[in-house]
Amino acid sequence: MRDLGTDTARTAGGAVRSAPTVAEIEAFVDRLAADADGSDDAVRIDRIAALESLRAAAEAAQTETVADFVVSQRRVAAERGVPAERRDRGLAAQVALARRVSPTRGQQDLALAMILRTELPHTRAAFRSGRIDSYKATLIARETGCLTAEDRARVDEELCADPEVVESLPPRQLVGRLRRAAAELDPASVAQRRRRAESDRHTTLRPAPDVMTWLGALLPVKDGVAVHAVLDREARRLKAAGDPRSIGQLMADVLVQRVAHPGLAQTATGTTPVVVNLVVRDDVLLGDGDGAGWVEGHGPVPGDLVRQWIADNQEAGVDTFIRRLYEQPSTGALVAMDSRAELFQGRLAEFIRLRDRVCRTPGCGSPIRHIDHVIPRARGGPTTADNGQGLCELCNYAKEADGWTARTVPGAARHTVEITTPTGHTYTSSADRL
Repeated sequence: MRDLGTDTARTAGGAVRSAPTVAEIEAFVDRLAADADGSDDAVRIDRIAALESLRAAAEAAQTETVADFVVSQRRVAAERGVPAERRDRGLAAQVALARRVSPTRGQQDLALAMILRTELPHTRAAFRSGRIDSYKATLIARETGCLTAEDRARVDEELCADPEVVESLPPRQLVGRLRRAAAELDPASVAQRRRRAESDRHTTLRPAPDVMTWLGALLPVKDGVAVHAVLDREARRLKAAGDPRSIGQLMADVLVQRVAHPGLAQTATGTTPVVVNLVVRDDVLLGDGDGAGWVEGHGPVPGDLVRQWIADNQEAGVDTFIRRLYEQPSTGALVAMDSRAELFQGRLAEFIRLRDRVCRTPGCGSPIRHIDHVIPRARGGPTTADNGQGLCELCNYAKEADGWTARTVPGAARHTVEITTPTGHTYTSSADRL
Protein backbone atom coordinates (compact mmCIF):
# COMPACT_ATOMS: atom_id res chain seq x y z
CA MET A 1 0.00 0.00 0.00
CA ARG A 2 1.28 3.45 -0.87
CA ASP A 3 2.17 5.67 2.04
CA LEU A 4 0.07 8.80 1.61
CA GLY A 5 2.67 10.96 3.30
CA THR A 6 5.90 10.00 1.49
CA ASP A 7 7.30 9.37 -1.96
CA THR A 8 8.09 5.72 -1.24
CA ALA A 9 5.93 2.61 -1.19
CA ARG A 10 6.28 -1.01 -0.18
CA THR A 11 5.59 -3.80 -2.64
CA ALA A 12 3.73 -6.97 -1.67
CA GLY A 13 7.04 -8.59 -0.81
CA GLY A 14 8.02 -5.81 1.55
CA ALA A 15 10.70 -4.14 -0.59
CA VAL A 16 10.79 -0.36 -0.53
CA ARG A 17 10.04 1.30 -3.86
CA SER A 18 11.34 4.85 -4.27
CA ALA A 19 10.07 7.63 -6.49
CA PRO A 20 11.93 8.10 -9.79
CA THR A 21 14.67 10.70 -9.91
CA VAL A 22 14.58 13.73 -12.21
CA ALA A 23 17.03 12.00 -14.55
CA GLU A 24 14.87 8.86 -14.69
CA ILE A 25 11.77 10.94 -15.44
CA GLU A 26 13.57 12.79 -18.24
CA ALA A 27 14.81 9.48 -19.69
CA PHE A 28 11.29 8.07 -19.65
CA VAL A 29 9.95 11.19 -21.41
CA ASP A 30 12.53 10.50 -24.13
CA ARG A 31 11.29 6.91 -24.41
CA LEU A 32 7.68 8.08 -24.77
CA ALA A 33 8.72 10.21 -27.73
CA ALA A 34 9.79 7.10 -29.64
CA ASP A 35 7.46 5.46 -32.16
CA ALA A 36 5.47 2.53 -30.81
CA ASP A 37 6.03 -0.93 -32.24
CA GLY A 38 3.71 -2.54 -34.76
CA SER A 39 1.12 -3.75 -32.26
CA ASP A 40 -2.42 -4.66 -33.25
CA ASP A 41 -5.29 -2.24 -32.59
CA ALA A 42 -6.46 -3.98 -29.42
CA VAL A 43 -3.00 -3.43 -27.91
CA ARG A 44 -3.09 0.20 -29.06
CA ILE A 45 -6.33 0.74 -27.15
CA ASP A 46 -4.74 -0.82 -24.07
CA ARG A 47 -1.74 1.50 -24.56
CA ILE A 48 -4.05 4.54 -24.75
CA ALA A 49 -5.72 3.47 -21.47
CA ALA A 50 -2.36 2.85 -19.78
CA LEU A 51 -1.02 6.23 -20.92
CA GLU A 52 -4.14 7.93 -19.54
CA SER A 53 -3.43 6.35 -16.13
CA LEU A 54 0.19 7.43 -16.49
CA ARG A 55 -0.87 11.02 -17.28
CA ALA A 56 -3.09 11.14 -14.18
CA ALA A 57 -0.40 9.56 -12.00
CA ALA A 58 2.16 12.05 -13.33
CA GLU A 59 -0.16 14.93 -12.46
CA ALA A 60 -0.55 13.46 -8.98
CA ALA A 61 3.21 13.07 -8.57
CA GLN A 62 3.63 16.71 -9.57
CA THR A 63 0.96 17.75 -7.06
CA GLU A 64 2.64 15.70 -4.34
CA THR A 65 5.94 17.40 -5.12
CA VAL A 66 4.28 20.80 -4.86
CA ALA A 67 2.98 19.86 -1.39
CA ASP A 68 6.43 18.61 -0.35
CA PHE A 69 7.94 21.89 -1.59
CA VAL A 70 5.42 23.98 0.37
CA VAL A 71 5.92 22.00 3.59
CA SER A 72 9.70 22.29 3.26
CA GLN A 73 9.63 26.02 2.52
CA ARG A 74 7.28 26.70 5.41
CA ARG A 75 9.62 24.82 7.76
CA VAL A 76 12.66 26.76 6.53
CA ALA A 77 10.80 30.06 6.87
CA ALA A 78 9.68 29.17 10.40
CA GLU A 79 13.28 28.34 11.38
CA ARG A 80 14.30 31.79 10.13
CA GLY A 81 11.61 33.42 12.26
CA VAL A 82 9.37 34.52 9.38
CA PRO A 83 5.81 35.25 10.62
CA ALA A 84 3.27 32.56 9.65
CA GLU A 85 1.23 34.90 7.44
CA ARG A 86 4.31 35.58 5.26
CA ARG A 87 5.72 32.07 4.87
CA ASP A 88 3.88 31.32 1.62
CA ARG A 89 5.03 34.45 -0.20
CA GLY A 90 6.51 33.63 -3.58
CA LEU A 91 5.83 29.88 -3.37
CA ALA A 92 3.03 29.91 -5.96
CA ALA A 93 5.18 32.01 -8.29
CA GLN A 94 8.00 29.47 -8.10
CA VAL A 95 5.59 26.64 -8.88
CA ALA A 96 4.17 28.63 -11.80
CA LEU A 97 7.62 29.27 -13.26
CA ALA A 98 8.53 25.59 -13.00
CA ARG A 99 5.27 24.59 -14.72
CA ARG A 100 5.41 27.45 -17.26
CA VAL A 101 1.92 28.66 -16.28
CA SER A 102 0.45 31.85 -14.85
CA PRO A 103 0.92 32.81 -11.16
CA THR A 104 -2.83 32.37 -10.67
CA ARG A 105 -2.58 28.80 -11.90
CA GLY A 106 0.39 28.27 -9.62
CA GLN A 107 -1.69 29.44 -6.66
CA GLN A 108 -4.46 27.00 -7.63
CA ASP A 109 -1.94 24.16 -7.85
CA LEU A 110 -0.58 25.01 -4.43
CA ALA A 111 -4.04 25.14 -2.86
CA LEU A 112 -5.09 21.81 -4.38
CA ALA A 113 -1.89 20.11 -3.23
CA MET A 114 -2.36 21.14 0.40
CA ILE A 115 -6.11 20.37 0.46
CA LEU A 116 -5.49 16.85 -0.85
CA ARG A 117 -2.73 16.25 1.67
CA THR A 118 -4.59 17.54 4.73
CA GLU A 119 -8.32 17.02 4.10
CA LEU A 120 -9.05 14.56 1.25
CA PRO A 121 -6.98 11.40 1.79
CA HIS A 122 -9.16 9.08 -0.33
CA THR A 123 -9.25 11.51 -3.24
CA ARG A 124 -5.49 11.83 -2.92
CA ALA A 125 -5.04 8.04 -3.01
CA ALA A 126 -7.25 7.70 -6.11
CA PHE A 127 -5.29 10.52 -7.76
CA ARG A 128 -1.88 9.01 -6.98
CA SER A 129 -2.92 5.60 -8.31
CA GLY A 130 -3.89 7.13 -11.66
CA ARG A 131 -7.62 6.44 -11.26
CA ILE A 132 -8.62 10.11 -11.50
CA ASP A 133 -6.89 13.14 -13.00
CA SER A 134 -6.25 16.63 -11.63
CA TYR A 135 -9.52 17.93 -13.07
CA LYS A 136 -11.63 15.47 -11.07
CA ALA A 137 -9.51 16.04 -7.96
CA THR A 138 -10.09 19.79 -8.35
CA LEU A 139 -13.85 19.28 -8.72
CA ILE A 140 -13.97 17.27 -5.50
CA ALA A 141 -11.96 19.91 -3.63
CA ARG A 142 -14.10 22.74 -5.04
CA GLU A 143 -17.52 21.22 -4.45
CA THR A 144 -16.73 20.21 -0.85
CA GLY A 145 -15.15 23.56 0.01
CA CYS A 146 -18.29 24.86 1.74
CA LEU A 147 -18.46 21.90 4.16
CA THR A 148 -16.92 21.50 7.59
CA ALA A 149 -13.78 19.39 7.80
CA GLU A 150 -15.81 16.51 9.27
CA ASP A 151 -18.45 16.57 6.52
CA ARG A 152 -15.80 17.00 3.85
CA ALA A 153 -13.99 13.91 5.11
CA ARG A 154 -17.27 11.99 5.10
CA VAL A 155 -17.97 12.85 1.44
CA ASP A 156 -14.38 12.01 0.56
CA GLU A 157 -14.69 8.58 2.14
CA GLU A 158 -18.13 7.76 0.71
CA LEU A 159 -17.26 8.79 -2.83
CA CYS A 160 -13.58 7.95 -3.17
CA ALA A 161 -12.92 5.03 -0.84
CA ASP A 162 -13.66 2.80 -3.87
CA PRO A 163 -11.61 4.35 -6.70
CA GLU A 164 -13.61 2.50 -9.37
CA VAL A 165 -16.71 4.53 -8.48
CA VAL A 166 -15.17 7.97 -8.90
CA GLU A 167 -13.12 6.78 -11.89
CA SER A 168 -16.25 5.74 -13.81
CA LEU A 169 -18.16 9.00 -13.26
CA PRO A 170 -17.95 11.69 -15.97
CA PRO A 171 -17.31 15.17 -14.54
CA ARG A 172 -20.94 16.30 -14.83
CA GLN A 173 -22.23 13.34 -12.82
CA LEU A 174 -19.37 13.64 -10.32
CA VAL A 175 -20.32 17.26 -9.64
CA GLY A 176 -23.96 16.19 -9.31
CA ARG A 177 -23.15 13.63 -6.63
CA LEU A 178 -20.94 16.08 -4.77
CA ARG A 179 -23.61 18.78 -4.78
CA ARG A 180 -26.30 16.37 -3.63
CA ALA A 181 -24.07 15.18 -0.79
CA ALA A 182 -23.31 18.76 0.25
CA ALA A 183 -27.00 19.71 0.13
CA GLU A 184 -27.90 16.77 2.37
CA LEU A 185 -25.08 17.25 4.88
CA ASP A 186 -25.14 21.04 5.26
CA PRO A 187 -28.02 22.71 3.39
CA ALA A 188 -27.46 26.04 5.16
CA SER A 189 -23.89 26.42 3.88
CA VAL A 190 -24.98 25.44 0.37
CA ALA A 191 -27.74 28.08 0.44
CA GLN A 192 -25.28 30.71 1.66
CA ARG A 193 -22.82 29.77 -1.07
CA ARG A 194 -25.58 29.96 -3.70
CA ARG A 195 -26.62 33.44 -2.56
CA ARG A 196 -23.03 34.64 -2.82
CA ALA A 197 -22.76 33.13 -6.29
CA GLU A 198 -26.02 34.72 -7.47
CA SER A 199 -24.72 38.15 -6.45
CA ASP A 200 -21.81 37.61 -8.85
CA ARG A 201 -24.00 37.17 -11.96
CA HIS A 202 -22.49 38.86 -15.01
CA THR A 203 -21.75 38.55 -18.70
CA THR A 204 -18.37 38.17 -20.39
CA LEU A 205 -16.99 38.74 -23.86
CA ARG A 206 -13.69 37.29 -25.04
CA PRO A 207 -12.10 36.73 -28.44
CA ALA A 208 -12.43 33.41 -30.26
CA PRO A 209 -10.57 32.10 -33.34
CA ASP A 210 -11.46 33.27 -36.86
CA VAL A 211 -12.76 36.71 -35.87
CA MET A 212 -15.46 35.29 -33.60
CA THR A 213 -16.28 36.01 -29.96
CA TRP A 214 -17.38 33.98 -26.95
CA LEU A 215 -20.36 35.66 -25.23
CA GLY A 216 -21.05 34.16 -21.82
CA ALA A 217 -23.49 34.80 -19.02
CA LEU A 218 -23.19 33.61 -15.43
CA LEU A 219 -26.82 33.34 -14.28
CA PRO A 220 -28.85 31.74 -11.48
CA VAL A 221 -29.86 28.24 -12.55
CA LYS A 222 -33.57 29.03 -12.98
CA ASP A 223 -32.76 31.93 -15.31
CA GLY A 224 -30.07 30.13 -17.27
CA VAL A 225 -32.21 27.01 -17.83
CA ALA A 226 -35.18 29.15 -18.88
CA VAL A 227 -33.16 31.23 -21.36
CA HIS A 228 -31.63 28.14 -22.93
CA ALA A 229 -35.02 26.42 -23.15
CA VAL A 230 -36.54 29.42 -24.94
CA LEU A 231 -33.69 29.55 -27.47
CA ASP A 232 -33.86 25.80 -28.04
CA ARG A 233 -37.64 25.84 -28.50
CA GLU A 234 -37.55 28.70 -31.01
CA ALA A 235 -34.65 27.15 -32.93
CA ARG A 236 -36.46 23.82 -33.27
CA ARG A 237 -39.64 25.60 -34.38
CA LEU A 238 -37.76 27.38 -37.14
CA LYS A 239 -35.95 24.16 -38.12
CA ALA A 240 -39.26 22.31 -38.38
CA ALA A 241 -40.56 25.10 -40.62
CA GLY A 242 -37.75 24.38 -43.09
CA ASP A 243 -34.98 26.76 -42.04
CA PRO A 244 -31.68 25.35 -43.43
CA ARG A 245 -29.53 26.59 -40.52
CA SER A 246 -28.38 24.16 -37.83
CA ILE A 247 -29.94 24.18 -34.36
CA GLY A 248 -26.79 25.80 -32.93
CA GLN A 249 -26.77 28.51 -35.58
CA LEU A 250 -30.47 29.18 -35.04
CA MET A 251 -30.09 29.48 -31.24
CA ALA A 252 -27.23 31.97 -31.68
CA ASP A 253 -29.15 34.00 -34.30
CA VAL A 254 -32.33 34.09 -32.20
CA LEU A 255 -30.31 35.34 -29.21
CA VAL A 256 -28.81 38.20 -31.26
CA GLN A 257 -32.18 39.03 -32.79
CA ARG A 258 -34.03 39.21 -29.50
CA VAL A 259 -31.34 41.15 -27.64
CA ALA A 260 -29.84 43.45 -30.27
CA HIS A 261 -32.87 43.87 -32.56
CA PRO A 262 -35.98 43.21 -30.45
CA GLY A 263 -38.18 45.30 -32.75
CA LEU A 264 -37.42 42.97 -35.65
CA ALA A 265 -38.09 39.76 -33.73
CA GLN A 266 -40.84 37.69 -35.25
CA THR A 267 -43.53 36.55 -32.86
CA ALA A 268 -44.10 32.82 -32.96
CA THR A 269 -47.72 31.74 -33.08
CA GLY A 270 -49.13 28.44 -32.03
CA THR A 271 -45.94 27.33 -30.30
CA THR A 272 -45.89 25.07 -27.29
CA PRO A 273 -44.81 26.58 -23.96
CA VAL A 274 -41.35 26.06 -22.57
CA VAL A 275 -41.25 23.00 -20.32
CA VAL A 276 -38.53 22.48 -17.71
CA ASN A 277 -38.50 19.05 -16.05
CA LEU A 278 -37.58 19.04 -12.36
CA VAL A 279 -37.28 15.87 -10.25
CA VAL A 280 -37.54 16.23 -6.47
CA ARG A 281 -38.52 13.95 -3.61
CA ASP A 282 -41.88 14.66 -2.03
CA ASP A 283 -40.42 15.37 1.43
CA VAL A 284 -37.99 17.92 -0.07
CA LEU A 285 -40.76 19.51 -2.15
CA LEU A 286 -42.99 19.90 0.92
CA GLY A 287 -40.16 21.24 3.07
CA ASP A 288 -40.13 18.29 5.47
CA GLY A 289 -36.60 17.17 4.61
CA ASP A 290 -33.27 18.44 3.37
CA GLY A 291 -31.86 17.41 0.03
CA ALA A 292 -31.67 18.41 -3.58
CA GLY A 293 -33.71 18.28 -6.76
CA TRP A 294 -32.53 17.65 -10.29
CA VAL A 295 -33.22 19.97 -13.26
CA GLU A 296 -33.10 18.49 -16.75
CA GLY A 297 -30.34 20.16 -18.75
CA HIS A 298 -28.52 21.39 -15.65
CA GLY A 299 -28.25 18.89 -12.80
CA PRO A 300 -28.75 19.02 -9.01
CA VAL A 301 -30.15 22.12 -7.30
CA PRO A 302 -30.69 22.66 -3.53
CA GLY A 303 -34.12 21.90 -2.10
CA ASP A 304 -34.70 25.44 -0.86
CA LEU A 305 -34.14 26.78 -4.39
CA VAL A 306 -36.57 24.21 -5.81
CA ARG A 307 -39.30 25.34 -3.41
CA GLN A 308 -38.56 29.03 -4.08
CA TRP A 309 -38.59 28.45 -7.84
CA ILE A 310 -41.99 26.71 -7.77
CA ALA A 311 -43.49 29.34 -5.45
CA ASP A 312 -42.25 32.18 -7.67
CA ASN A 313 -43.73 30.52 -10.76
CA GLN A 314 -47.08 30.01 -9.05
CA GLU A 315 -47.18 33.65 -7.95
CA ALA A 316 -46.39 34.68 -11.53
CA GLY A 317 -49.18 32.49 -12.90
CA VAL A 318 -46.86 29.96 -14.55
CA ASP A 319 -48.51 26.57 -15.00
CA THR A 320 -46.96 23.84 -12.87
CA PHE A 321 -47.67 20.15 -13.48
CA ILE A 322 -46.83 17.44 -10.96
CA ARG A 323 -46.30 13.85 -12.07
CA ARG A 324 -45.30 11.03 -9.74
CA LEU A 325 -42.15 9.00 -10.40
CA TYR A 326 -41.60 5.63 -8.74
CA GLU A 327 -38.27 4.19 -7.71
CA GLN A 328 -37.02 0.87 -6.39
CA PRO A 329 -36.09 1.82 -2.77
CA SER A 330 -33.16 -0.58 -2.47
CA THR A 331 -31.46 0.47 -5.72
CA GLY A 332 -32.77 3.97 -6.48
CA ALA A 333 -33.73 2.84 -9.99
CA LEU A 334 -36.51 4.73 -11.77
CA VAL A 335 -39.10 2.05 -12.56
CA ALA A 336 -42.35 3.84 -13.49
CA MET A 337 -43.97 7.21 -14.09
CA ASP A 338 -47.51 8.51 -13.85
CA SER A 339 -48.93 9.54 -17.20
CA ARG A 340 -52.27 10.74 -18.50
CA ALA A 341 -50.99 11.22 -22.03
CA GLU A 342 -52.38 9.20 -24.92
CA LEU A 343 -49.09 9.07 -26.84
CA PHE A 344 -47.06 6.30 -25.22
CA GLN A 345 -44.00 7.02 -27.33
CA GLY A 346 -43.68 10.60 -26.07
CA ARG A 347 -43.93 9.64 -22.40
CA LEU A 348 -41.58 6.69 -22.91
CA ALA A 349 -38.94 9.04 -24.34
CA GLU A 350 -39.42 11.41 -21.42
CA PHE A 351 -39.11 8.50 -18.97
CA ILE A 352 -35.75 7.50 -20.51
CA ARG A 353 -34.46 11.09 -20.40
CA LEU A 354 -35.38 11.40 -16.72
CA ARG A 355 -33.85 8.01 -15.92
CA ASP A 356 -30.56 8.52 -17.80
CA ARG A 357 -30.22 12.34 -17.37
CA VAL A 358 -27.04 12.56 -19.51
CA CYS A 359 -25.51 10.59 -22.39
CA ARG A 360 -25.04 7.00 -21.25
CA THR A 361 -21.69 6.44 -22.95
CA PRO A 362 -19.09 6.00 -20.18
CA GLY A 363 -17.11 9.20 -19.68
CA CYS A 364 -19.29 11.36 -21.94
CA GLY A 365 -21.91 13.09 -19.77
CA SER A 366 -23.17 15.36 -22.60
CA PRO A 367 -26.84 16.37 -22.81
CA ILE A 368 -29.17 13.74 -24.26
CA ARG A 369 -30.14 14.46 -27.86
CA HIS A 370 -31.26 11.05 -29.13
CA ILE A 371 -33.33 8.28 -27.55
CA ASP A 372 -31.63 5.20 -28.96
CA HIS A 373 -32.46 1.51 -29.22
CA VAL A 374 -29.71 -0.41 -27.38
CA ILE A 375 -30.36 -3.36 -29.70
CA PRO A 376 -31.33 -1.70 -33.02
CA ARG A 377 -34.83 -2.18 -34.33
CA ALA A 378 -33.30 -3.59 -37.53
CA ARG A 379 -32.03 -6.51 -35.44
CA GLY A 380 -35.31 -7.01 -33.62
CA GLY A 381 -34.75 -4.67 -30.68
CA PRO A 382 -38.06 -3.68 -29.03
CA THR A 383 -39.16 -0.11 -28.31
CA THR A 384 -39.18 -0.45 -24.51
CA ALA A 385 -37.64 1.36 -21.57
CA ASP A 386 -35.24 -1.55 -21.00
CA ASN A 387 -34.02 -1.41 -24.62
CA GLY A 388 -33.80 2.39 -24.66
CA GLN A 389 -30.98 4.71 -23.67
CA GLY A 390 -30.28 8.43 -23.90
CA LEU A 391 -27.29 9.39 -26.03
CA CYS A 392 -25.74 12.53 -27.46
CA GLU A 393 -25.57 12.79 -31.25
CA LEU A 394 -21.89 11.85 -31.57
CA CYS A 395 -22.18 8.75 -29.39
CA ASN A 396 -25.32 7.59 -31.18
CA TYR A 397 -23.62 7.88 -34.56
CA ALA A 398 -20.45 6.20 -33.25
CA LYS A 399 -22.28 3.03 -32.15
CA GLU A 400 -23.69 2.65 -35.66
CA ALA A 401 -20.18 2.06 -37.05
CA ASP A 402 -19.13 -1.45 -38.08
CA GLY A 403 -18.04 -3.73 -35.26
CA TRP A 404 -19.87 -1.93 -32.43
CA THR A 405 -22.40 -3.87 -30.37
CA ALA A 406 -24.46 -3.04 -27.30
CA ARG A 407 -26.74 -4.93 -24.96
CA THR A 408 -28.55 -4.43 -21.70
CA VAL A 409 -27.23 -6.39 -18.73
CA PRO A 410 -30.01 -8.55 -17.28
CA GLY A 411 -30.43 -8.67 -13.52
CA ALA A 412 -28.53 -5.43 -12.83
CA ALA A 413 -29.76 -3.34 -9.90
CA ARG A 414 -30.24 -0.33 -12.20
CA HIS A 415 -30.55 -0.12 -15.97
CA THR A 416 -27.11 -1.13 -17.30
CA VAL A 417 -25.76 -1.14 -20.85
CA GLU A 418 -22.64 -2.96 -22.01
CA ILE A 419 -20.83 -1.64 -25.10
CA THR A 420 -18.34 -3.73 -27.09
CA THR A 421 -16.01 -1.90 -29.48
CA PRO A 422 -14.47 -3.29 -32.69
CA THR A 423 -11.23 -4.13 -30.83
CA GLY A 424 -13.12 -6.34 -28.37
CA HIS A 425 -12.98 -3.97 -25.38
CA THR A 426 -16.13 -3.75 -23.26
CA TYR A 427 -17.45 -0.80 -21.24
CA THR A 428 -20.54 -0.59 -19.02
CA SER A 429 -22.71 2.26 -17.78
CA SER A 430 -25.53 2.19 -15.25
CA ALA A 431 -28.31 4.72 -14.78
CA ASP A 432 -27.71 6.93 -11.76
CA ARG A 433 -29.84 6.57 -8.63
CA LEU A 434 -33.05 8.57 -8.81
